Amino acid sequence: MSETVAVEALDDRTIDRARRRAAEAGRVVVKAGTNSLTDDDSRLDRVKLDKLVADIMDLRDRGTDVVLVSSGAVGAGKGLLDVDVEQDPKMIEESQALSTVGQGHLMRHYTQSFDRYGQTVAQILVTGKDLDTPERFRNFTNTVETLLDWGVVPIINENDAVATEELRIGDNDMLSASVAIGLGVDLLVTLTDVDGVYTGNPKDNPNAELIDAVGANYDSVLRLVDDSTTAAFGGIQTKVEGARDVSECGIPAIIAGSADPDVLDRIAEAKSVGTIFVPIDGESDD
Repeated sequence: MSETVAVEALDDRTIDRARRRAAEAGRVVVKAGTNSLTDDDSRLDRVKLDKLVADIMDLRDRGTDVVLVSSGAVGAGKGLLDVDVEQDPKMIEESQALSTVGQGHLMRHYTQSFDRYGQTVAQILVTGKDLDTPERFRNFTNTVETLLDWGVVPIINENDAVATEELRIGDNDMLSASVAIGLGVDLLVTLTDVDGVYTGNPKDNPNAELIDAVGANYDSVLRLVDDSTTAAFGGIQTKVEGARDVSECGIPAIIAGSADPDVLDRIAEAKSVGTIFVPIDGESDD
């Protein structure tokens, strides 16, 4: 995605209404991608993790229920073992082994970081089949609802040791969308290393412009981002598709930069943050 492509903008009234609705969310799924939690060597970055936790606690201090869908287990495993492997391991077995080492390490850091605020967390490991099988999905939602009733922040990770599909296609974006839809939350926030969806690749195109909102212009946005997606590990396309799936269920979704200061607090104040996907429910999507 090296060229800058024009995308029709939504009207300000529609965007403002969607952002106000996002700000009023009482229950939020926050998805933290790998690049939001790891350093340049793809190892777990404690500073980034602590910032994520601080941002989540901004929402908790407002009385908002938060469910965190987290990547980072493979990076945590790499850092703990200090193994010399490629940045994106080609072998699925290697990724699975690293994730089994990293899951406990990742959760230990989450527990320690949330402990600074007196916040209890819980880990839930899932695969796509857990969300597709009605009985298993019912057990999953019952567990999450109970944890939220107790004031706990559930941290959902893929069960990478057995979930080969998730590791092969980077499906954490779709997993977070499925969780948001299944739980009927009020907002999905996908945090990444780019502060929204752009008209070009902002990493190599200085003329790329941030797209404020996606709604009726979805088809042109999807065509624009198609070329930026790698074959193996997700990319912006799966984030856009996941956000659109959520918005089609009447839930606003936002793709924003994890490094942005007070990113979740600013969303809760209806500030212009990242790219918002306008909920399609007959009211917000013109």
